[in-house]
Amino acid sequence: MNTPLLPPDDTTLGAWLDGELPPAEHQQVSAWLEAHPADAQRVQGWAADRDALQRLFGPVADEPVPPALQRSLWRGGDWPAWARAAMVAGLLATGALAGGGAVWWAQHSPGGVQLASQPGPDPAWVQRAALAHSVYVPEKRHPVEVRAQEEHLARWLTRRTSLPVKLFDLREQGFELVGGRLLPDSAGPSAQLMYQDAGGERVTVYLRKPDADTPAAFRYEQQGELGLFYWVEGGAGYALAGSLPRERLLALAEAIYRQQPAPGAAPPAGSPSR
Repeated sequence: MNTPLLPPDDTTLGAWLDGELPPAEHQQVSAWLEAHPADAQRVQGWAADRDALQRLFGPVADEPVPPALQRSLWRGGDWPAWARAAMVAGLLATGALAGGGAVWWAQHSPGGVQLASQPGPDPAWVQRAALAHSVYVPEKRHPVEVRAQEEHLARWLTRRTSLPVKLFDLREQGFELVGGRLLPDSAGPSAQLMYQDAGGERVTVYLRKPDADTPAAFRYEQQGELGLFYWVEGGAGYALAGSLPRERLLALAEAIYRQQPAPGAAPPAGSPSR
């Protein structure tokens, strides 16, 4: 009499994918997946994510994990190896490195910005903003596509994104504009602006067209050492990312919020193509 197969949980499926199961258990999970196409398709999706992460962050995953991140990460439970690598790279917008998303609120911040009073689902574009920050901030020679000194930067990004892209002045907060680049997004091209302070610390501003159901509330999220403020205003979505204390990042977000183009502002004219 054959013993009925028990459904494996996600931890077991992840271990199967990573080749970490004993041979007998590996065969059992393989038999389960052959008999359950929906679960097999889900694991195939994990494999595709794993392979994409390895292509992008293979060298990073092989580096020693800083002790502070290890303490936060391993408290999260028994994660598959590929998921641990993703979290170390700062790709999971669930905030697992910090023990969960940190949405906080205040009636009135110093700059007048009202923060959301309730947690909400993290929009996918905020994950893309965090990923783009992680990819381009470490770049030494090519951190941006167009340098700040090139006068057509704002016009070019405005033309390509169909958003009124403004080059925010953050010098009062100690940051100079490095430049910007175009990025792919589900709703069309998005833009990333990069700023740097005198000590070499960088922050990025991600701009894109928001989805119809995107909440406009001003929110904060912590992903390990990376903090993000994000909001929707004037028909554009903004995500400010940086490894700064929350108060300093908030000061930058408030400065950006005050300088946002007015709703319906016309894009700059005369944008050259590239």
